[in-house]
Amino acid sequence: MTLNPLAETLNNDLSANGASILQMLSEKGKAIFFPSKGILGQGGEAKGKEINATIGTALEDDGTPLVLPSVMKSLNMPKQAFLYAPSYGNPDLRDAWKTQVIRKNPSLKDKSFSRPVVTCALTHAISMAGYLFLDPNDKVIIPDLYWDNYELVFENAYSAKIQTYNTFKNGGFDVNALEEALNQDGIGKKVLLLNFPNNPTGYTATEEEAKKITEILVRAAEKGNKIVALLDDAYFGLVYEDGVTRESLFTKLVDAHKDVLAVKLDGPTKEDYVWGFRVGFMTFGFKDATPEQLKALESKAAGAVRGNISNAPNISQRILLAAYNSPEYVQEKEAKYAVLKKRYDIIKETLAAHPEYSEAFEPMPFNSGYFMCVKPKGVDAEAVRVELLQNYSTGTIMLKGLLRLAFSAVPTAKLPQLFDNVYHAILALKSK
Repeated sequence: MTLNPLAETLNNDLSANGASILQMLSEKGKAIFFPSKGILGQGGEAKGKEINATIGTALEDDGTPLVLPSVMKSLNMPKQAFLYAPSYGNPDLRDAWKTQVIRKNPSLKDKSFSRPVVTCALTHAISMAGYLFLDPNDKVIIPDLYWDNYELVFENAYSAKIQTYNTFKNGGFDVNALEEALNQDGIGKKVLLLNFPNNPTGYTATEEEAKKITEILVRAAEKGNKIVALLDDAYFGLVYEDGVTRESLFTKLVDAHKDVLAVKLDGPTKEDYVWGFRVGFMTFGFKDATPEQLKALESKAAGAVRGNISNAPNISQRILLAAYNSPEYVQEKEAKYAVLKKRYDIIKETLAAHPEYSEAFEPMPFNSGYFMCVKPKGVDAEAVRVELLQNYSTGTIMLKGLLRLAFSAVPTAKLPQLFDNVYHAILALKSK
């Protein structure tokens, strides 16, 4: 494939100073670039001119966006919200999110990493990571309890293969299984995904486990592997126990080793309770990265976004930016966190108060997020799910032999009933 000169320039930046980042990119990732010399670049050069006949938008004679009044009346926003956002994302929102990431992860304060690139929510960020880093038949190393949408993104869209390892051992994250998975297939590029708090289990690594995970990835890099660590931080911040890591693994991996590329995939969807806004972020970092190399990764990500959806919704980005600039924002976040923490505490109290539940199901380790899982004993999990629907007016999700319970969506007062229903549904099936 003959590469565009803009892609060649980005690739040269990524290879400077002996960096190995270019070797981690897929063939698509190597070929992608942001078209700074095309329509967008030429349109930027014409900005502010008396006559600007460049960008495909429609304007009134006074230069404001041409907008339908029936649409406008539903929004308390300026007409500029109807225009395209940049493919990189709203620059003020990018900076605001980076500021928030540092506030929520104080260890990043003096560390170097990229400006976030805006995607159309976190699923799109994961897909763009697949675009940049996965060729057909590449493997993505993931714990065996994972969000099933990874299959559609990695396997169906990019023809990669998911390689799983055991998630839990002795009530915690199985760090040894992770290391064994990394050591398979010899030395080469290794792409792994870590999701804390985990969907479906609601588990976040402890401080000690996070330290061990970092050490494992560094050991793998020291052997000559090129490590791409995709960090799905969709539920970041929703941690309910002491001793559980409060910061993203990105803080530890961003400067861990020159051959460990940390890719933080996050966004406001779950953190800020805006599920329909469809805004996410990709942020990059590796040890000794130069500003030019970080900018090159941003440009490749923005190029992938440009070629995929053009840009994420401008209206959503503007609303979020206004929220982040609001003096009430942090206090409001604390209030919503308290709602979920209370539900978590009630679940713990309910399970402790009913030792008989252990006859019917085993709770999987959980300490954070929106979910927790139970493993039915002596009956099929799918049969329990159907029994709950048909006879207990209760909906759950069956994944890999477990029942996922989204306590985030259950009224606080009904949580004890949820577990009582699960218990009696299992007993009913056992009695048949």
